[in-house]
Amino acid sequence: MVRVLSRPMKIAFLLLAVLLAAPAAAQQRPLTTQPVDVVRPGEMLVQFGVEFLQGATFPLSGLSGDLSRVGVVDLHIGLSRAVELQIQSTIRNFLSVNQQVPAQLTPTLKRGGTSASDFGDFTLAVKFQLYPETKGRPALGIRFGFEAPNSDESRGIGLNTTNVFFTLLAQKHYGKLNLFGNLGMGILQAPIGLFEQNDVVLYGLGAIYPLHQRVNLVAEVAGRWSTRDTPATGPLVGTGSRSQARLGVQVFGGGFRWDFAGVAGLTRNDPNTGFVLGVAKSFDLQTNPKPAH
Repeated sequence: MVRVLSRPMKIAFLLLAVLLAAPAAAQQRPLTTQPVDVVRPGEMLVQFGVEFLQGATFPLSGLSGDLSRVGVVDLHIGLSRAVELQIQSTIRNFLSVNQQVPAQLTPTLKRGGTSASDFGDFTLAVKFQLYPETKGRPALGIRFGFEAPNSDESRGIGLNTTNVFFTLLAQKHYGKLNLFGNLGMGILQAPIGLFEQNDVVLYGLGAIYPLHQRVNLVAEVAGRWSTRDTPATGPLVGTGSRSQARLGVQVFGGGFRWDFAGVAGLTRNDPNTGFVLGVAKSFDLQTNPKPAH
């Protein structure tokens, strides 16, 4: 296991060193549930992380094993006081294969059938803050976007499908507790069947609580729920229910926001356990014009 993780760890720390050249703001890492808050106009928040997940399964290819996601990049760009553009992707996924069962797709593996690697899919989304929070009403917003098919299904990790999603956002503070939730719909393209799709319910509930001036406790449960059966031999394979719980901390230091969280899978297709870690920093995209002489 150590030998498999050594390469992605080297890449992760190299990319982290590049990221540290940029100036940190608050957002949701290591959580995936979206708050209503948006990045200030003219500002870009850069978030970078790595993930190590044990017992990940891929029904389309029949693979299971330990998944390392290196370079989980998340960019948030403030377009106005109420609009934020989001760009998300993973530079590389590495799977250390523990088991391979017959499936609808036979993947191309490396190192004598013991590992697989691939790019992560690219997501483009826009978030709108509709109403700010008041004493008697939560902040409300919407988020929509699409996931492009960057991955190669023959590698056994990705589905190479185009998916779209739409979620409603709500956020409310109860004293120091910052509570936010998402509820919406995802339209997932079937990886096997022609003209087939699976409409799933997207959900998430996250919380942030300050333990100290520089330390926040964070937690969430998030995922998707499929009302349809998605057997491994059917056209909707790979689009079934998934859910994860995360518990961790955010630490502010050195002008950055560092994060760490443990992960627990809540469905049979989710990784059993794992952890994520990362860093975030924001910087101003606007340049002040020089005064005229």
